Amino acid sequence: MKKKKKTAPRRQATPRVVIVGFGRVGGAIALGLREAGWDVAVLPRSADSVRKAASLRVFLADHDDLRAAQLCILAVPDSAVVPAMELVEEDLGPSTALVHCSGALPLATFATARTRRPVGSFHPLAAISDPKDSLSGHTVALASTDRTLHANLERMAAALGMSPLEVPETGRTAYHAGAVLSAGLLVALLDGAVSALEEAGLHRDVAIKALLPLSASALRGVSSRGLEKGLTGPVVRGDVGVVQAHLESLPPELGSLYRLLSRRALRLTPALPPETRLALERLLA
Repeated sequence: MKKKKKTAPRRQATPRVVIVGFGRVGGAIALGLREAGWDVAVLPRSADSVRKAASLRVFLADHDDLRAAQLCILAVPDSAVVPAMELVEEDLGPSTALVHCSGALPLATFATARTRRPVGSFHPLAAISDPKDSLSGHTVALASTDRTLHANLERMAAALGMSPLEVPETGRTAYHAGAVLSAGLLVALLDGAVSALEEAGLHRDVAIKALLPLSASALRGVSSRGLEKGLTGPVVRGDVGVVQAHLESLPPELGSLYRLLSRRALRLTPALPPETRLALERLLA
């Protein structure tokens, strides 16, 4: 009697995706999903974005794509989410899910939708400055009103090499503020550091080249040892004289920034002698 040949399990078909917008976020998602073998098409919002999508050989969505899509992702600025939804909603299939990529907007943003359909959010925690930036290795915040949609968003995260994170709707604004602090405002902080080196007489390009590896080493320390043990600098050493000299050397705006961040560093430094902590608190007040 012949043995039955084992058949490989059928691979579950990936959802068909249309992405409205082909900027940095929309482009990164589209290129990442295409690389993973997903059926994805884009609906750019400007002639420049159309040219960019064409140059990267990304399919442009038509009416049939919108009708057949399981997921319609609105990769547009927060202020454009509702207008983008209104633009495409009539062309979507009755069960097509609407998903925005905002970190701050709640799912209630979709409340003006004319039809009852699943809605969700897919917010990559990645500083995307170019559509070709990879999302792999990053976290993505997910939210949805439907189990099937949530499962599809998790599949999309896995296809992009991302780890899913669920944020309560009531905490979205604070969550997004933290994300901005760790990325965009981190760049603004680096600009402040570059300005301090310019005060010392160094050229801006030289300062950036010198400081980028320093910042990267600080982040590696945090990654390896955590925030408290990864902290370095005069505050953690209790070097009151150095902190005072720094403040005296900086212009008022940079001095205020230095004080604010040093107070935060002091909170991460519990092991200082009481008299040293008191001296730093007075200096940084």
